[in-house]
Amino acid sequence: MTDKRSGSQSSIEKEKEITPGHEETLRQRGAPRTPMERQIALKAALEVDPGVTRFSLRAIQMYLITLVVCCCSGDSGFDGTVMGGINGMKQYQTYFGMSGVGAKTSIVFGIFTIGSICGTIPASYLPDRFGRRLSMFFGNAVLIAGAVVTANAKTKGTFLGGRFLTGLGASCAGASAKSYLAEMSPPHSRGAYMGFLNSFYYVGQMSATGMMVSTGSFQSELSWRLPLYIQVVPAALNAIFIFFCPESPRWLYSVGKSEQARKILANLHSSNGDYNSPLVDLEMEEIEEKIQVDGVDKTWWDFRPLFTTRADRYRAYMVILIGTFGQLSGNGLITYFLPILLKNAGILDQKKVLTLNFVNSVTSYIGALSGSAVIDNFGRRRILLTSTAIITVILAIVTGLLSTFGNATRANAGISFIYLFMVIFSFGWTPMQALYPAEVLSYQARAKGLAFLGIVAQIATLINTFGLPVALERLAWKVYVIFLVWDIFEVLVIYFFLVETKGLTLEEINEIFEEKDPRAYSIEVQKQRRATQIAGATAA
Repeated sequence: MTDKRSGSQSSIEKEKEITPGHEETLRQRGAPRTPMERQIALKAALEVDPGVTRFSLRAIQMYLITLVVCCCSGDSGFDGTVMGGINGMKQYQTYFGMSGVGAKTSIVFGIFTIGSICGTIPASYLPDRFGRRLSMFFGNAVLIAGAVVTANAKTKGTFLGGRFLTGLGASCAGASAKSYLAEMSPPHSRGAYMGFLNSFYYVGQMSATGMMVSTGSFQSELSWRLPLYIQVVPAALNAIFIFFCPESPRWLYSVGKSEQARKILANLHSSNGDYNSPLVDLEMEEIEEKIQVDGVDKTWWDFRPLFTTRADRYRAYMVILIGTFGQLSGNGLITYFLPILLKNAGILDQKKVLTLNFVNSVTSYIGALSGSAVIDNFGRRRILLTSTAIITVILAIVTGLLSTFGNATRANAGISFIYLFMVIFSFGWTPMQALYPAEVLSYQARAKGLAFLGIVAQIATLINTFGLPVALERLAWKVYVIFLVWDIFEVLVIYFFLVETKGLTLEEINEIFEEKDPRAYSIEVQKQRRATQIAGATAA
């Protein structure tokens, strides 16, 4: 990438001198645009072609594509919650000789995580080699096989084998879905699309918890087998319809199919499908600047390109931040073990426990959708910093309320704050877990980087799935204290290091990470962006 900086003059200072005439001269010389130059060009393009309107046929087509892709997120939401609910059922515990906590439960939950880590192998190879769609199809096909094996398991060994396949398939499909939607969605609304993708986790969760309120009262094996059968549904919907969706234009360009890429952008981003729209021209120009036809790394096992340059390493650190914090903020404790937490708080009726588990899914989904709706206006950095600070305070309150067993009033108040914790976490973190890593990674590293995200997230999840059952058995409410201290650490790291990417194209974000201090530069770019918008509104 060409270095924008020269002498002692910074990129910020240069951008302050940019005028439309100067910007055109730079383009004629073939120089790459800076983020502010891109914003000026985008504003000019939108005046000619404002893009698709919210309820136009082209917008509806994009919504349907998004819905198909979101089934990959529903996969993960269904699995995590269905096992949490089943784990609290006496019918399941009796059949396999389980207790709901302890080492045996750790293995059942952890084998899914191990499968997910193995799923990063196809997730780092298939999307770049065969396209994002085929990778999603493959992942969901494996998940379907795993779900069928698990639902029919007669022995614990067979059950664990099915869980492994389910984890592998969900991981591969989920990583590919994030790459695909990030590359398909318009820059100005990418946050909403990606937020909706990850929020669909709770659709799967609600389906699982709602169903188990009913099946939990069955006295037969069907009480826990039926939910496992239903796990096939979201995966099957994606597998059936994904090839009716267009391929990622960035992937098409990378394999030499630039005309197909332009056609897809025109159909989905231009207000009238104009093949020569200035908006489409600008997007194609950015893709051409950043993607070389022979530049996609096909060596799936080599993750060194994620750490080659200082900019690459900073991007990788952001991926590690999201992957780790997104699993270890205390949400994993609640997602996987809410039924056990409710029983620890003195709520022992199984049907009531399953009903409260379902209510948590609904309230969390409302939080996630709300976050998705405002993230493009609120900003990535601000939404994460604010939400993490709030859940830290809530966790401190929960720790105090649930530290004494047997007090019904304090227990009920503590459970209420657990629900509030998940609403705030879902508001800030659920949209960002899909959006932010896909944004900060360059095209060449996106598929591999999202596979790496899967490795990081699943390693963090191992702590939840292997460690928490034992910790809950031995420490009970003191587990909250551990997460409280960790969340304080998260707030500090987010404040000092997180880069703001709001409103920028994927290619503009690449430029941010080339700067000496990406965090400070990104904040300055956002200030200038707001100033440009205010100036434009005043002139109008």
